[in-house]
Amino acid sequence: MSKINIKQGHLKVINVGLENFARNITKAGHTAVDVAWKPPLSIDKALRQSIADRKPAMTEANQKALEIIQAGKPALVGMGIAEDLIPGMHKNLILHAGPPISWDKMCGPMRGAIIGALIYEGRAENPEAAEKLAASKEISYAPCHEHNAIGPMAGIISSSMPVFIVQNETSGNFCYATQNEGLGKVLRYGAYSEEVIKRLRWMDAVLYPVLKRAIEDLGKIDLQSLIAQALHMGDEVHNRNRAGTSLLIRQLAPALLRTMQNVEETTQVLSFINGNDHFFLNLSMPAGKAVLDAARKVPNSSLVVAMTRNGTEFGIQLSGFGDAWFTGPALVPDALYFPGYSKADANPDIGDSAITETAGWGGFAIAAAPAIVQFVGGNAADALNYTVSMYEICHGESRNYQIPGLDFRGTPLGIDVIKVVENNLSPIIDTGVAHKDPGVGQVGAGVVNAPMEPFMRAYEALAKN
Repeated sequence: MSKINIKQGHLKVINVGLENFARNITKAGHTAVDVAWKPPLSIDKALRQSIADRKPAMTEANQKALEIIQAGKPALVGMGIAEDLIPGMHKNLILHAGPPISWDKMCGPMRGAIIGALIYEGRAENPEAAEKLAASKEISYAPCHEHNAIGPMAGIISSSMPVFIVQNETSGNFCYATQNEGLGKVLRYGAYSEEVIKRLRWMDAVLYPVLKRAIEDLGKIDLQSLIAQALHMGDEVHNRNRAGTSLLIRQLAPALLRTMQNVEETTQVLSFINGNDHFFLNLSMPAGKAVLDAARKVPNSSLVVAMTRNGTEFGIQLSGFGDAWFTGPALVPDALYFPGYSKADANPDIGDSAITETAGWGGFAIAAAPAIVQFVGGNAADALNYTVSMYEICHGESRNYQIPGLDFRGTPLGIDVIKVVENNLSPIIDTGVAHKDPGVGQVGAGVVNAPMEPFMRAYEALAKN
């Protein structure tokens, strides 16, 4: 073997392996490029063979499920009160984000949000009384996903809260979501101060009736069209919703004026939405769920119809397994933190908002939102790489939602558990970060890869069933 004198000339190295190998090359003044590659996961041969034997049937089923998703048409059709609309909702039930979890296993921000919800409902006068009630047998808990509902971060929905009504016009199914409070010290991040409760009650007394009248006047708002436009305007409709919120205001404004009963209240509503770029998040999420729910219970399908986190566990649901959960520990995001906070303060990943990635938006469409990348701790090249890598784990591409920066290529769509496991590549999610203690609120934003364990468990279940 000939020897290379690295002191002469300039080396250009392609590194396949540990990143430290490349660092040593660059420290010496040469160029090294890392190949984005991971060794394959260790998969039992019998399981791998079972999957291989069933791949033709799975491929056919996945195409069927994908067509159902492609055909979905989400629309905002109204508003109402949770207890009146959400199946199975009652005053002693609190819905939460993520897979099922009991009070004793809940993380800090979820406990904080429940404390705030009980104070908002008038069930407790202070945090201490609310915590005692929350831990009692009087209050029961269930995932939003199991009640045709969805919520960001802690995802808490209590009986009196106003909710949006989103319908998949193709299949007729509904999804429900609360109104978005904004960023920082808000209920969904686990805050429950007097300021938080006051805002929630204003949203109940003013924001809800004003919006309800406007939506009824319009009849419906086509969310599919708004999301498609927002992706062309720099949103990915998870962590960046500036365009989506602006487009929503344009739709609502004439109806708000036509149905106006009080100038001051209408002004407050417009100012609140205008000052809350994340307002559209609570519409993109139910839009995604309404479309994906229609693809549940397609026999043999290995496509994911829900990804969600409760701050303790990460859970997924598959088209071919209906409402069954596959779970694993939630991870702490790599993030940019607000001044005074660090990763040591962060709670593990939390929220139902990964439904946006499941629908082909969020981290899967982050190449469409270069402005968001600095906010979550990266650069434009990272955004392109994140999106392009997700095509490797999806069954297809969206016909309805495109990315301008990729020559209007459709977003990656139809997460396939088999591809996730066999490529050892888990979905990327861009997300907000909550403080691990109740009552604090948001402390940053970043990106996180879904843990592999839920996908491995789903892979095993597919192989054995």
